[in-house]
Amino acid sequence: MLPFDVYPLWDIEPVRGEGCYLYDKNGVRYLDFYGGHAVISVGHTHPRYVQRITEQLGRLGFYSNAVQNPLQKQLAERLGVASGYPHFSLFLCNSGAEANENAIKLASLDTNKKKVLAFGKAFHGRTSGAVAATDNPRIAAPFNVTPNVEFAPLSDAEAVEKKLKTGEFCAVIIEGIQGVGGILMPGDAFLQRLRALCSRYGVRLILDEIQSGYGRSGKFFAHQWAGIEPDLITTAKGMGNGFPVGGVLISPAFKAVHSMLGSTFGGNHLACAAALAVLEVFEEERILDNVAAMGELLMRELRQVPGIKELRGRGLMVGMEMEKPMSELRSRLLFEHKIFTGAAGAHVIRLLPPLCIGEQQAGEFMSALKAAMNH
Repeated sequence: MLPFDVYPLWDIEPVRGEGCYLYDKNGVRYLDFYGGHAVISVGHTHPRYVQRITEQLGRLGFYSNAVQNPLQKQLAERLGVASGYPHFSLFLCNSGAEANENAIKLASLDTNKKKVLAFGKAFHGRTSGAVAATDNPRIAAPFNVTPNVEFAPLSDAEAVEKKLKTGEFCAVIIEGIQGVGGILMPGDAFLQRLRALCSRYGVRLILDEIQSGYGRSGKFFAHQWAGIEPDLITTAKGMGNGFPVGGVLISPAFKAVHSMLGSTFGGNHLACAAALAVLEVFEEERILDNVAAMGELLMRELRQVPGIKELRGRGLMVGMEMEKPMSELRSRLLFEHKIFTGAAGAHVIRLLPPLCIGEQQAGEFMSALKAAMNH
């Protein structure tokens, strides 16, 4: 048997990671400016992270959600304080797509309505409901196509209100910053208007912070720049620094009923240990302050580089829209300068480095970018 061939693969085999760097099987060092799809938050093999998981594995790796697991309560309490949502509840699952599925389910149960409003260029995952709310027909099967999901243009409040006026929608789902769509910003004023419209029409507002959350933007969640409070917030990626863990932060307006949600592996002992380690490092190393400083430094330097048509993003979630197609430039960065970056479409390079990068790594990237562009 072979792996199902759905991933186009580079001929690179990382075998070790440390901080912001990866090392392949030949000992070649790579600067990680992509974080494995924005997953690496506190750095590869951070000592606190490794210690937490190792110690937990030595005690107990897994048991079901039919028994007490104090780690879940510790994680919920610590995440509530760190994120500014101590009054919310936490449901733990395994991935971002699963978090979005559960958030949509909660909104539908709560309102007894079927329809969800999403936005152009949205990406919410690849499972049934999440992919239906993703604006990319290429990754959806006929089974996923449903009249229960409609789309509006991003930042078009009038289009949103026209939809919500019908009274058919249980939820609006939106990314704090669109990642796969090309680091597209909904705008603070639009998010504020969206919150008001959802409240007016009795629709639940879901903020997908799977890529844009966990400090990536310089605040714990990207929507917090707009000063709004959603009804449901979904998180994953940076939450576990590579360990599969996701969650839904749930407003007090929702009443929990036994068996309404469930997950075999969600909130398992190892996942909680990983997520707790991340939050501990966030606090001890003042990660949010570092994101703000390094994001400002990168943006300032990138604005001086000719050939970048537009810079978008916040903190360490940066999109460089190039004047020319970027595939050759991205390949040069990877194979000549040994730097991982991300892509979004034909023209956008995404920068999603570990949140612990310093001036040295920022300088390395800028030097390589200039050299690659002047090739």
